[in-house]
Amino acid sequence: MRRLATATALSLLTALPVAAETLADAMVAAYRKSPLMDQNRAVLRAADEDVAQAVSTLRPVVGWAASHTLSSGGVNVTSLSLTAQMTLFDWGRSQLDIDLKKELVLASRENLVQVEQNVLFDAVSAFFNVRSALEQVDLQNNSVRLLGQERQAAQDRFDVGEITLTDVSLANAQLAATRAALASAEGSLEVAREGYRAATGALPGALSAPPPLPKRPESLDAARAIGQRNHPAMKQAQHQAAASEIGVAAAKAERNPTLNAEARVGVNRSPSVLSGDQEISRDAQIGLTMSQTIYSGGRLSSVLRKSMAQRDQARAGLLNVARQVDLAVGEAWANIDVAGAQISAIDEQISAAQQAYDGVREEATLGARTTLDVLDAEQSLLEARTDKITAEANLQLAHYQLLAAMGLLTVENLKLGIPTYDPSEYYSAVRDAPYTSRQGENLDRVLRAIGRGN
Repeated sequence: MRRLATATALSLLTALPVAAETLADAMVAAYRKSPLMDQNRAVLRAADEDVAQAVSTLRPVVGWAASHTLSSGGVNVTSLSLTAQMTLFDWGRSQLDIDLKKELVLASRENLVQVEQNVLFDAVSAFFNVRSALEQVDLQNNSVRLLGQERQAAQDRFDVGEITLTDVSLANAQLAATRAALASAEGSLEVAREGYRAATGALPGALSAPPPLPKRPESLDAARAIGQRNHPAMKQAQHQAAASEIGVAAAKAERNPTLNAEARVGVNRSPSVLSGDQEISRDAQIGLTMSQTIYSGGRLSSVLRKSMAQRDQARAGLLNVARQVDLAVGEAWANIDVAGAQISAIDEQISAAQQAYDGVREEATLGARTTLDVLDAEQSLLEARTDKITAEANLQLAHYQLLAAMGLLTVENLKLGIPTYDPSEYYSAVRDAPYTSRQGENLDRVLRAIGRGN
């Protein structure tokens, strides 16, 4: 009985249909498997380390040195020293460098969000490309079937003398052209499937119907305002501009003096001048040094001018990004309106073309229309249905294009329900330039979590 129950359960499981992949599944797969995301996460972690390195300039530097020398007189001298150096005060230069690196970390985080948007949009595009290609193949298959019937009907009418051989040849030519279109559609489907694999890491299975269209803001101006506030490229440019402002202040601070402290403890072993026995001597030193560059051959002035030019570049870049965001929002908004209008017009076209095709075909059976008239009507109907498939895909893509233009095409905003990469976790582990065992253990834990992926 147990074996029978197990066999029955397995048969029921195998009979269940495989769940179709949804658009959300495609985006989740793209987010989890994207090497581009991994690459830019590593770029961000490198930027985090820049902060740690900047922080380390305010800490002591401890080192040791050992030497053994042999003079021409055969005198051996061995020495061992331990030194410690620390910048006590540099009039804000090191702190400015830390602040600059932090701004660049924030800019790198926004760049990672931008990459996330691109990865998700590629997955969306791949999903709808495959669905459109499948619909085109189905449409062409149906057209081949219908034209095969038309061709057979033309042959039957020719056999009874109702039409000429020219009509049969026209039907054969149209059938061959549709078969060629079917082959092209099948090729496009294979290309779309490969694009899906590139975007998500796996070939598509059965794809489910797309979800309802994302809701648009009330107006184009409202959408543009959202884009200006939320788009990661805008935030990245803002942080880069802030970093460039700090860069100017840091260049000016290069002229400030620096106060350093240095301590040294040494042990020397050498032969005594009087007895020749080995003599050990110890020494210790501690001191303060203040230094300032008076003349650098024009280098410091050039550094300041360069930083000011980079500040101007960042400001102009921010304005340019703002325009590009407005443009992207406007284009996506227009594409939605255009695709919606096209679908409405194509629906009317399909209805009229279907009526025309049915009428022409009926009239052809009565001898009032030629085979060419029937083929033309069928081709018009096919083209209208093809155009609708393209327009529907364009409408879907335009909505997600608008989300991306507003900076809302993210895993968090789309509520995909998966854990996401936390950029602050690694930063928190390294921002204080960890060296102690506890901080090192925390960093090891973060690295292991990153290695497992998200």
